[in-house]
Amino acid sequence: MNIYESLNTNQQEAVLCTEGPVLILAGAGSGKTRVLAHRIAYLIEEKNVNPWNILAITFTNKAAGEMRERVDKIVTYGSESIWVSTFHSACVRILRRYIDRIGFDNKFTIYDTDDQKTVMKDVCKRLEVDTKTYKEASFLAAISKAKDQMITPEEYFVNAGGDMAQKKIAEVYKEYQTQLRKNNALDFDDLLCMTVQLFQTNPEVLESYQNRFRYIMVDEYQDTNMVQFQFIHLLAQKYKNLCVVGDDDQSIYKFRGANIQNILGFEQVFPDTKVIKLEQNYRSTGNILDAANTVIENNTARKKKTLWTEQGEGEKIRVIQCETANDEAEMIVQEIKERVDKEEFCYKDCALLYRTNAQSRILEEQFIKANIPYKVIGGINFYARKEIKALLSYLKTIENGKDDLAVRRIINVPKRGIGSTTIDKIQDYALAHDISFFEALKIADKIPTIGRSVVKLEGFVNLIRVFQSKIGYISLTELLEEIIKETGYRIELEAEGTEEALGRLENIDELISKMADYEENTEDASLSGFLEEVALIADVDNLDDTTDYVVLMTLHSAKGLEFPKVFLCGLEDGLFPSYLSVTSDDPSDLEEERRLCYVGITRAMESLTISAAKQRMYRGETQYRKPSRFLKEVPKRVVEGITREPKIKEMPRNNIYYSAREAFRAKPFESKTLSGNKLEYEIGDRVFHIKFGTGIVLDIKAGGRDYEVTVDFEKAGTKKMFASFAKLKKLD
Repeated sequence: MNIYESLNTNQQEAVLCTEGPVLILAGAGSGKTRVLAHRIAYLIEEKNVNPWNILAITFTNKAAGEMRERVDKIVTYGSESIWVSTFHSACVRILRRYIDRIGFDNKFTIYDTDDQKTVMKDVCKRLEVDTKTYKEASFLAAISKAKDQMITPEEYFVNAGGDMAQKKIAEVYKEYQTQLRKNNALDFDDLLCMTVQLFQTNPEVLESYQNRFRYIMVDEYQDTNMVQFQFIHLLAQKYKNLCVVGDDDQSIYKFRGANIQNILGFEQVFPDTKVIKLEQNYRSTGNILDAANTVIENNTARKKKTLWTEQGEGEKIRVIQCETANDEAEMIVQEIKERVDKEEFCYKDCALLYRTNAQSRILEEQFIKANIPYKVIGGINFYARKEIKALLSYLKTIENGKDDLAVRRIINVPKRGIGSTTIDKIQDYALAHDISFFEALKIADKIPTIGRSVVKLEGFVNLIRVFQSKIGYISLTELLEEIIKETGYRIELEAEGTEEALGRLENIDELISKMADYEENTEDASLSGFLEEVALIADVDNLDDTTDYVVLMTLHSAKGLEFPKVFLCGLEDGLFPSYLSVTSDDPSDLEEERRLCYVGITRAMESLTISAAKQRMYRGETQYRKPSRFLKEVPKRVVEGITREPKIKEMPRNNIYYSAREAFRAKPFESKTLSGNKLEYEIGDRVFHIKFGTGIVLDIKAGGRDYEVTVDFEKAGTKKMFASFAKLKKLD
């Protein structure tokens, strides 16, 4: 039997169809990498194609290495001549030879992220840009997006119209490119842009590579952006032997510039395209695939395909709705521990997938309490994240100014213009006089050579003193929120506007929720008690260094991976799908979220557990959640549903903050809205809220100062609010 007979019928067709444009729609777990490797082997060994004439493009160095390894095992000779590379590495090889044609020296430097930040800092200084208003990171993000779409600085300026902020970006973009050219340097986005520019302006160079690469294959084509599309399109124009492999149902990187239309519109660009569908799945059971197929069918922008398997139906999907997010985490951890103890599977068989990095906090805490080894993939453990360590350092400094490490960590976070030289002088003075770093800060005016930095240091000390003075008068949660506000931490991240900044904001909100949860469930809650609890939770160094651990990761990080046991967490409207996608005017945003759900479901090989919480804390406030609309799309025939009974938790009555809140609520309060002691709406009425939209009134309770109204909003879920502030309008 030859190597091609081991492939199924559709896989064989994909291998044997070598001439002209080919679109291979490879569903999850359908063996696309195997097909590509066999296709290259077939071209060389059966079609006698010179390996020199083959180009295989992947997205990561790891994927390129795996492809190379597979081809080497199949092909007896000549495989070393094949170009198997990422987009960027292919472009570097081309530019090293020909970039002098577009005005650069062939010995150009490639700038990494840190280099880019340094250049941008100089550009902002040169243009006298106020970096408090315009963040350097947001400039770099905007420039990267522009390059993905092949928009020049001049075009960016024209497109800006009367928008002054966009014109400022155009100005910075132009100067940034000027500095790069001056330094004979390219950033990563330039590698693709410059190669396309080279091809467009030098037809002889383009033709030489068209003749070289007569057979082109591209993996993960659904993740390509505009400039990557242009690069491939130009190379394939002459011979049109272009084979692209991808799955439009797994296009989840729109935020990185990926354009799903590249795969959906492939046949329009190449009219003679042969479309081959790989629908047989070798990873998952029938029930898991049934769920995935049914969910993704709700998308309109897709190529129709239906995954199937010969493995049988398997276990039903477990759908569990818990009362709170803590209950959800406890349930998952308890189940894993019990089943591992029974030797039904190992820790490493399990993966917990979630929508946002911030969700890992509650899960991590439960794993630590249960002494279960885990690893956060594609991220950092919650309490080790930069923004969390910074805010905890503020709390430590407020509690104990003698913690030099904490004080030094935050003295210039967010940036106050206090440099390392100044910090070293203070440290030296503190050591010489046997006092703490913070004590030295208090008398900074007595330290020689500090100079003008004294004012900045005094400002920091006064800020800490203000925070310290509020302990005992405001709750810990309010204290944390004041730190975030008064330091400008949130404003700085919001101004940055990048995906990374958004993730850091979500982590900060999760820390607020942690603080609120601690206060509500701890007798005699105190700042020292909170820091002690966090310290114990965050101390994960004692875990055994073993490969047998539970994997925690976001859904975006999970793409391309598979696990025997998958737990898909937080399936609630507003969380997954995200609130922004639910409220977006662009229906494609919600469809991308659904594709992300599809990716999550298809990571499971043997069993899948989907969980949701009825209530979840956000920024320290309890929000009531509807089950995710994606959950409702999973067919009942494959589901085993379980509802977890809530745990009854009461706030300790002797908690000082509980007493304070109750006292506040008991004070007389006159509401303008309630002047007539009668609301214009009743239970069951449809009402409108200026932020949350339309909803149904579920409950009305008369309190000491106001009516507490519970409303089930169509998009935002269930909310509790005071009538006087909600200003709900009854709808006819």
